[in-house]
Order: sequence, then structure tokens, then C-alpha cells
Amino acid sequence: MARTKSGSAGGISIDRFSVVLVAVAATLWASDAYFRNQLVSHLTPTQIVVAEDALITLFLLPVLVRSAHELRHLGWRGWLAVGIIAAGAQSLATILFTASFQQAATYQVFAETFVLQQTQPLIAIVLAWIILGERRRAWFWPALLVAMVGVYLVVFAQDPTAPVSALQKGRLEVGLLALGAAILWASGTVLGRFALGSISFWSMTSLRFTLALPLLVVIVLVQYGVGAFSHYRFSDFVPNLLAIALVPGLLALLLYYRALARTPASLATIAEMAYPVAATFIASAPPPWGFNQPIYGVQLVGTALLIGVIILLNLTKEKVAEAPAAATMTLAES
Repeated sequence: MARTKSGSAGGISIDRFSVVLVAVAATLWASDAYFRNQLVSHLTPTQIVVAEDALITLFLLPVLVRSAHELRHLGWRGWLAVGIIAAGAQSLATILFTASFQQAATYQVFAETFVLQQTQPLIAIVLAWIILGERRRAWFWPALLVAMVGVYLVVFAQDPTAPVSALQKGRLEVGLLALGAAILWASGTVLGRFALGSISFWSMTSLRFTLALPLLVVIVLVQYGVGAFSHYRFSDFVPNLLAIALVPGLLALLLYYRALARTPASLATIAEMAYPVAATFIASAPPPWGFNQPIYGVQLVGTALLIGVIILLNLTKEKVAEAPAAATMTLAES
């Protein structure tokens, strides 16, 4: 299968730091909170997502047209992977996570949503083993544990026992919704890595948003009817929706797929844990951009642990970066 090649010095630099750049992309995803908080008072999460997707699709349509010749390399497995990403990771996962969060607010079990969401790396590693044939060396598992402890310290700094009490009095529907979102997002990482063995990161990004748009429109129509599209204001698009589309949407996903093309999925899923960490720190910003949450010393410790693991994975991944890439979809062991 065709692979994305990097002939320039810039491309080599991106390949060298690909694990770190996946983490940078995940951090950019969290920046949407700055702009989303201005919209949630009169738009639902689905309305925000469909508008964001429409703007990005508009930007990427010329790219998709120019790269149409690549799509014949996908094959039916590639198209299935891209379709699952568009319908699952891009569309349904966001809806499931939002529904879980809303249910958690009703029963005051937010920790249940967040702790089950942290199963995403474990699910992605299992899927990478099954679908991509990735195998990790023994030292990888302690590194994964340290990363998960780091994220736990950041997310649950105020009350480390919150997940225990939340699960004890937990609600089944809250947990199932959060777990469903985690499975879809984890599959998105693995299937994205699979598809990038056949098409460029530009085509992958374009297909993700373009194929998701019709499904999102149908979901909005089913949930709220035609009147849902009359709730938008010009001030929603400039600057907020435009900023969401360009920064955590277009820029972050292009960087993510460019880096993912040279990163084993089981390493990328750990780097993606930068998202909840960044979201927690963004929440410390004053209103209307954040929630003025305090920063605790233990959160800085947790952040340092995660950054250390990401750098370690990037360095060890680099040791095998020059290995022959003869196997079509089996990634080099790190």
C-alpha cells in the first residue's frame, strides 16, 4: 500500500517528533473550550459540531477534489475504516460523551464519565494489537501506567477518591455512554492509522469531515427539526465557530493525521491523553473562557509525568524509525 513519504527537511522533522506532535494536536483539541463556552447558551452540542464540520468541509473540498486519485488506493477495508471514523469518532462519539456528561450532571456522578473515558488508551492498544498487529515491548506497560496516573492526578486533583464513590453510586447509563464514546474514539485512532497506509493525511482529514457532515445534518434534523438551523447568529460564526473550525478542528486534525502517519497507534493513544490535561488547565481560565477552577500542585506533578512519558515514547520510537517498512499494515515494534 502507498505510504505518505517525507522528502523534505520539514517532513523529516515532523516524523522525528511525531509522538510529541500528536500530543500537541490533542492539546489544540482542548482549545475549543475557549470558543465553545460562548455558544452553549443558545446552541446544543450537536448544532455546534455540525456547523464546525460544515465549515471545515467547505475549506477541504478543493483538497478532496485534487486528491481524488488517491481514493482508489483505499479498497473496501480502507473505506470501511474511514466510514467508521466519520460516523463514529467524528459524529456519534461526541454525542455519546455529551449525553453521558448531561446524565452525570443530573445524578452528580461526573467522575464516572471521566474515569470510564480513561479506558480509551487501553481499548486503542487492544485494537491496535488486533487490527494492526502492533506489539509493544515490556517497558511500554509501566510507561502507560505512569501516563494514566499522571492524567488521574490532573483530572481528580481535588478529590482523588471521587471515581470510587462515583462508581459505587454510579448510573449504568452514564457509564455505558462514556464507554461507548471511548470505544469509538479509540477505534478512530487505530482505523485512522490503518487508512493512512493508503492515503495522505490531507485526504484522511478531508474524508473524516466530509463523510460525517450528512450524518450530522440528519441527527440535527431528527433531534430538533428544520428549525434547529434557524438558531445560528452571524456572531456565532465570527469569531467563535470559525475559530473552532480552524484551530481545534482543521489545524489540529491535519497535524494529528500527519503525525499519526509515522506513529504506532498504541503510542499515539497515550499522546492523546494530553487532551484531558489541557482541558483541565483551560477550565482554570476566568469566565467566560473557563470556569475559574483552581490549579493544584499535584496537577503540575501529573502533567510532568505525562510529558515525561510522551518524550520517552518519542525517543524510543525514533530508534526504530529507520527500520524497513516492508509490512503493509504492521507497524515497527518499539
